[in-house]
Amino acid sequence: MMKRFLLGAALAAIAQAAPAQEAPTRSILVLDGSGSMWGQIDGVAKITIAQEVVAGLLAELPASHEVGLTLYGHRRKGDCADIETVIAPGTDRAAVAAAVRAVKPKGKTPMTDAVKAAAEALRFTEEKATVILVSDGIETCNPDPCAAARALEETGVDFTAHVVGFDVTDPEALAQMQCLAEETGGTFRTAANADELVSALQAVAAAPEPEPAAPVEVLFRAVTRPGGTEIGSGLVWSLSGEGVSREGVNEASFEEALPPGSYRVVVTRLADEAGAEGTVTVQGAPLTVTLELPELLPAASLEAPESGMAGAEITVGWDGPGGGEDYIAVAAPDADEAAWETYAYVRDGNPLRVPLPSAEGAYELRYVMEGGRALARRAVTVTPVSATIEAPGPLLAGATVGIGWTGPDYEGDYLAVVEPGGDGWITYAYTRDGSPLPLRMPAEPGAYEIVYTMDQDARIIARLPVTVAAASFGVEAPATAPAGSVIEIPWTGPGHADDYIAITAPQAADGEWITYAYMRDGNPARLTMPGTPGTYEIRYVQGQNTKVRARAPIEVMAVGAAVRGPSAVTIGTRFTVEWDGPNGAGDYLTIVPPDAAEGDYGNYAYTRDGSPLAITAPTTPGSYELRYVADTTPLTVLARVPLTVEDAAVSLEAPSTAVAGEKITVTWEGPDAPSDYIAVGDAERLYITYSYTRDGSPLDLAVPEEPGAYEIRYVMDQGGKVLATLPLQVE
Repeated sequence: MMKRFLLGAALAAIAQAAPAQEAPTRSILVLDGSGSMWGQIDGVAKITIAQEVVAGLLAELPASHEVGLTLYGHRRKGDCADIETVIAPGTDRAAVAAAVRAVKPKGKTPMTDAVKAAAEALRFTEEKATVILVSDGIETCNPDPCAAARALEETGVDFTAHVVGFDVTDPEALAQMQCLAEETGGTFRTAANADELVSALQAVAAAPEPEPAAPVEVLFRAVTRPGGTEIGSGLVWSLSGEGVSREGVNEASFEEALPPGSYRVVVTRLADEAGAEGTVTVQGAPLTVTLELPELLPAASLEAPESGMAGAEITVGWDGPGGGEDYIAVAAPDADEAAWETYAYVRDGNPLRVPLPSAEGAYELRYVMEGGRALARRAVTVTPVSATIEAPGPLLAGATVGIGWTGPDYEGDYLAVVEPGGDGWITYAYTRDGSPLPLRMPAEPGAYEIVYTMDQDARIIARLPVTVAAASFGVEAPATAPAGSVIEIPWTGPGHADDYIAITAPQAADGEWITYAYMRDGNPARLTMPGTPGTYEIRYVQGQNTKVRARAPIEVMAVGAAVRGPSAVTIGTRFTVEWDGPNGAGDYLTIVPPDAAEGDYGNYAYTRDGSPLAITAPTTPGSYELRYVADTTPLTVLARVPLTVEDAAVSLEAPSTAVAGEKITVTWEGPDAPSDYIAVGDAERLYITYSYTRDGSPLDLAVPEEPGAYEIRYVMDQGGKVLATLPLQVE
């Protein structure tokens, strides 16, 4: 009963230590968990006594008292860093009690550093902080507890350490503990048993609070922006906190002597009711508090009609700063001040054409300054807009029909075909193209809707249900046709601009083709056959969705060709070749290496130019093939013969020196291919002056105007290949 009575008294003292108007008491209990706490008093371990006393204390602690727990020496032997704040200050009594009960003493006695750790947990450099240390032995880690205590007192806002020496008889240990308490303004007590421990805790808890800190001079001021000029008039202030309440202070700035603590300050500018607020912590030194207000906004006004039709433009007259990014907005009345449904920049004129939203209702016109501040507002009502749609019948799949309509015809408005009740278009056409409006029907028959859609917000303002009927399709093809030939295919169907007749393999997927011809090019369609013989299929393909709507089989027959010409020619020379073959529109003869792919080509000539046909030999000697190539898909080689291209005998005779600007005579021998020439050049230029070999041998050749070292060259026109050279010195 005695122990219980003493605990109750201690708790009452703790409760009385904090005045009712102050913040809840916050403290941390620092408990010794070093190995010496296993020592016994009257047959009971000191740690057990401490656990029971602290548990009783916690059970009856007032609800407003926030307590934490720091332990040392409780985890590891011989470790001066074995310090842990296991419970931060709070009202969870059960957590603190459980942590105390769990202590198993093990290690050293770093009590000074433990007090420092508790102080830091209480933010002792910012707020009032109280630590209660319970220890049974001498400091074993920090060489100077007194110096550490002085440092805590000097750097803390209001730091106090109360110390209880539990079963301590060592004079040095007692001196350390007393110094630790006195240097921080705390109380030191000793206890030899459980009852004395309760009494000691009662004494330290009831230690008198230090004298209130002296008031601090605080200046309150406001500026127009970060780092801007101070506002000199037209402000109203309020200040509250720590028992202080000031309202309606009509001053540009004011000073107040305030006790340390936390305060809330609010300032309002009367001209535009712009405001700012902040929280300030007053400590020991005078300070200046600066609140920032936005710049005082310039005046603005709007002139506009009271209403307008949805989606239409209205004329708005305005007065305001006219900044390059300022705009007139239309927004919902309760929208953020920078929000908009539609807008127009004021830089585009005054008065200004401003579009209205696409949905009817009550809105607000706003002059919005760059930065998102609304300078002026004016109500505007958006009235409904309507449209009508008329469609002829019947409507055939894939066909383009004229749709009659009425409506606002705003820029970008369109008619569209959609699924019933839908809003995603299948086909569409812009209303700007008139009424009736050509509109293509879907490729598949079925139930649809034609809708009038406003470009703004894709808002649908009219719907017309329609039924699209299936169209008839057909193609007529001969049973056979020569490979690479062009045949005529009569067809039936809508004949839309992107519909086409195609030939492909019978098993090919829709949309695949070898060759094709558009319906827009006429009926019958002219279609080129593949170059490879075989079984194929002629198809009517609807371009809208590449669906095959009609098909007919056809057999493509092999065709022959032949080429006849010299077996050998000189490089670069032009020679004639006779040929036989289908003479398709793009068929040609070409000279290529024997291993060239069928689609490769070198020098070539079209068969449409007749037989015999002139063709130019390559400039590089070697073995080649002369081929007849049918312009089919893919290209097909119908005939080939070997061709040897031989090097030419080439020589030049000319003087080695010449006078600048004069002419010299050059005798030459060479292939004399069309446009071959004799030139004078240098290291940078293929030619400076030249004469064509078609002018004969010998020929006159102009000498460059500048003296220097040059070359006389035989140059093939084909590829600019140089076949022979002579040095020439121009003087």
